Amino acid sequence: MRSLLIASILLTLPACQKGLSAANPHGADHPLVGAPAPAFELTQFGGDAVAGPSHTQGKVTLIDFWATWCEPCRDSFPVYDAIAKEYGDDLVIIAISEDEEPNGIAAFHEQTNVSFPVYWDEGQRVAKDYDPPTMPTSYLVDRAGIVRYVHVGFNAGDEATLRSQISALID
Repeated sequence: MRSLLIASILLTLPACQKGLSAANPHGADHPLVGAPAPAFELTQFGGDAVAGPSHTQGKVTLIDFWATWCEPCRDSFPVYDAIAKEYGDDLVIIAISEDEEPNGIAAFHEQTNVSFPVYWDEGQRVAKDYDPPTMPTSYLVDRAGIVRYVHVGFNAGDEATLRSQISALID
C-alpha cells in the first residue's frame, strides 16, 4: 500500500511542478509567444457567461490552465485574484480547469475564495491548442490578442514578474 502511494505521488510530480517559474526558459520558448492566442469559447462553470480571446479584445488577458489536484494552482489563485482586483477592468482572467471530470471544480473555486469565474475544458480541447507543459501554465495576452508571455508553474514571488509584465502590456 505504501509503495502504491509513493508511486502515485511520483507520477503526479512531473505534471504539477512547483520548481518552474515565470523566469523559466520553457515559458519563453513556448511556440505561442508572439503568436495570436488560439480562439476558443468556454461557458463559465456553474454559470452562463462565455469567455475566450474574442471576448477580451482590447484588454490584457491572463489565460490560466489549472487543475484541482495541483497545489501550485491552489497557491496561484489568490495571487491572480489580487492582481485582477488591482488592475480592474484592464485585466481579464480566464481560469480553465483541465480536470478529467468536473467533480471538485466548484469546491476548489469556493475554497480559494476568488472573485473571477472558472471554466472547464471538457476533453481538454482548448489545452490541445495551447499545449500547457504543466499545471499551472498561464498565458499573458496583449490587447491585440497576441500571446506575449507564458508562465510555466507557479512559485511565491512570481507575482512581481506578473505585475511588471501586465503593467507593461496595459501602458
